[in-house]
Order: sequence, then C-alpha cells, then structure tokens
Amino acid sequence: MSNHAGFVELIARKRDGKKLRDADWRVVARAAAALERDPDNAPVPAYQLSALLMAAYLRGMAFSETRALTTAVADSGERLDWSGVDRPTVDKHSTGGVGDKLSLIAVPLLAACGAAVPKLSGRALGHTGGTIDKLESIPGLRLEYAAAELDGLLRGNGCFIAGHSAALAPADAVLYHLRDVTATVSSRPLVAASIVGKKLAAGAGTFVIDVKSGRGAIFPSQRESLRLARDIVRLARDAGRRCVCLLTGMDQPLGRAVGNALEVEEALAVLDGEGPGAVRDTALELAARGLKACGLSGNIDEAREAARGRLDDGAAREIFERMITAQGGDLCAFVKRSRDSIAEETLTAPRAGWLRRIGARAVARSAMLLGAGREKAAEAIDHEAGVVLAVERGARVETGQSLARLHTRRPETLAAARKALAGAFVIGGERPTPHRLLREVVE
Repeated sequence: MSNHAGFVELIARKRDGKKLRDADWRVVARAAAALERDPDNAPVPAYQLSALLMAAYLRGMAFSETRALTTAVADSGERLDWSGVDRPTVDKHSTGGVGDKLSLIAVPLLAACGAAVPKLSGRALGHTGGTIDKLESIPGLRLEYAAAELDGLLRGNGCFIAGHSAALAPADAVLYHLRDVTATVSSRPLVAASIVGKKLAAGAGTFVIDVKSGRGAIFPSQRESLRLARDIVRLARDAGRRCVCLLTGMDQPLGRAVGNALEVEEALAVLDGEGPGAVRDTALELAARGLKACGLSGNIDEAREAARGRLDDGAAREIFERMITAQGGDLCAFVKRSRDSIAEETLTAPRAGWLRRIGARAVARSAMLLGAGREKAAEAIDHEAGVVLAVERGARVETGQSLARLHTRRPETLAAARKALAGAFVIGGERPTPHRLLREVVE
C-alpha cells in the first residue's frame, strides 16, 4: 500500500476512529522516510501524511498503535549499537523548555559517575535553539559525525553530544516537521512515539527523560504530562530498555539565562560550582535517577551523593572540557569572545511588590524576537541573543529595579522584544508560595 489511493484508505480509517494495524504504521513510517530521502519522488506526498497526522490528533491512538509507530520510526533508518562499550549506556532527553541547558551539565556529570552517554541532539524551531544550537556558539566545535567516529568519542571520553544523523529515524524528521506546521505537535501518542523511536535508534540501554509540565511546556497540564511520562516508560520497557521520567516544572524559565551562548555560560557556571540552584538541583536529580536506572547505584540516595560529589570536585567540568576539545571546540575562545557588537537593554520594575510570576512563554517570545530562535529551519540565529533574568520568582522588587537584560546583535529588535518581555513579570502585593520544581518520578 504505497500508492496514493492506498494511503487514502489509511487516512479514512483513522478519520473514522478505527485502529490501524502494525503493518499500517510501518507503511506510514516508510512513506515518511522516503519523503525525507527524496521529496520529489516520494510515493506518498506530504499533504497525505499531514492528513493522517491530523486524523490521529483528532481521533487519538490506541497504545498498541503508539507502540507500532514507535518501532516503525526506530526501524526507518540505521540503529546505533553500543553493546561493545564496557559501561552502562544512558541517554538523556528533554521534552523542551525555556532556558533548558540541562544536557550540557547532565551528560558530562553522568559520564563522570561511570556511565557512557551517547547524546544525539538537534536544532530547534521556536523560541530558542536546541542543544546543538547552544553548542554551536563554541568556536570550532564539530557536531556532525559518522557512526564509527561516535564510537571513538564515546570510548575516549565517556560521552559526546552530536547532531542527530539523518540516517537515524529519518521518518521522525518528516513527521516532526509536519506536526510543527499542521498544529498537531501536542498529540501525546505522536510525541511519545517520536521521543522513544529516536532513542531506540540511538541505541542506549537506559533513558532518562525530563518531561516538562506547566505554562511553558508542550503539555501545560500536569495530568497530561504524567500520562506522557507513563507512555514513554511503558514504550521503552516494551522495547527492552530501562527508563525513568522526571516531571519538572516549566511555568517559568529554568535558571536565569535564555538564549544559546548565554545558556552555555550558565551551564559552565553550574559545572564550576556556581549558577542558579534550580539548574544545579535539577541536573543532579536527572543524573542521580539515570545512575540508579542503569544500575550504577543501588538506591537513589547513593546516586545523589555520587552525582553531587562528581559535580563538586570538578570531575564533570573536566569531562565537559575534554568532550569539547575532542570535538574540536575552543572553550577558552568562547569564554574570552568579544561582545563589542552586542546591543543590550535593561527592563526595570514599573512598581514595587512581590514578583509573583515570570511567564516562560513571554520570556521565550522576547528571546525569539531578539534572534535566539528561528521560525523556519533554514533561518540563521544570533547565538549571542537572549534574555538574562536579574531576579527570581518570589523576590521582593522595588520600583526601577532591574528585572532582566536583553542581548542582541540586532538592535532594531529591542523595542518589540522589550514589550514582549514586560508581559512576563507579574508583580503583586502578596508573596507567592514556592513552586516544586520536581513534581513526579515515573520509573
């Protein structure tokens, strides 16, 4: 069933709320992979795949369908194999958030604690770049590798962060893009299949997944985020992998820096024993849960102690430097880079009171306007652009006090970005109750 008419039949069945078979989802994945390889000669056009995604979004998918699509995505291209590595392999992933630079800390931290961490990441559409966009702010860093080269990096340094190869899960690249342009991103089954399908192709034995929940997340509802986490863990388990999901809050940005080079700087500060406590604490918990899940620690308290020790003694920072150097990056040049061309502007508090909320989406929009993100895949981003918060939720602020600083090489964007950022800060007469950053753990 590779022709147009046959695929229409699949669309109609899903439109009518019927369950598709495993073989049907393999057809979908093969069609998406073919479209990725050769768009001009693909047997199924993008508009038919888009129609199927919309039908799945509106009608939902049984768990058996989600499992079938997950396997089909993983099998749509090559699979990496780390069975020859003499340490447990752990892959860390996030569902995405504002100011989320945790991979830059958790990957070397897990490696410092004895895990092997093969981390494949991507660029992002939206308010800020993905992990690869952040790392590209480091001069000279190479992020594209063949599978044999990745094996050498992993054995030599215990970890790597590299770009997601087009040979791995090619079906997902097309399905992800079509979801983005058809308003079907927030389909829980499609999100779960995308995440786990890519992780299976990437080959690690254990997954630690940071599922964001709150106003700045894919799923603002904690209930829906928890359902996603449970689906991910079940899919991983059914595929023979160990998996732990952490539900973490994304009502406000994580840490203070939002923007690519700015987030690398904040990650380095945490690796140096400084930086915002929320970033440090979340990175430690992700690493600890990963260590327990892969069997390197017998219980969570032991795992937390091990992770804290390797962060505090500088071992994680050393491995991060080794990883960057092995991949051709110049961390010294990054730290000492010139900022003469960067325009900056400060946003101040319009009145005194308690800072009750910092809206993650408004901060994200401001960073996007400054040039930190992209709306189309081919767009260039300004790696220096972004927002650095001067205060945290719950702080007492006075009239005229600095709330945030905007950074960009495009000064013409400052006025619009400042207006967007002003809407992020809610100042009131009562002190807000603290938010729990870690909301749930699903193992």
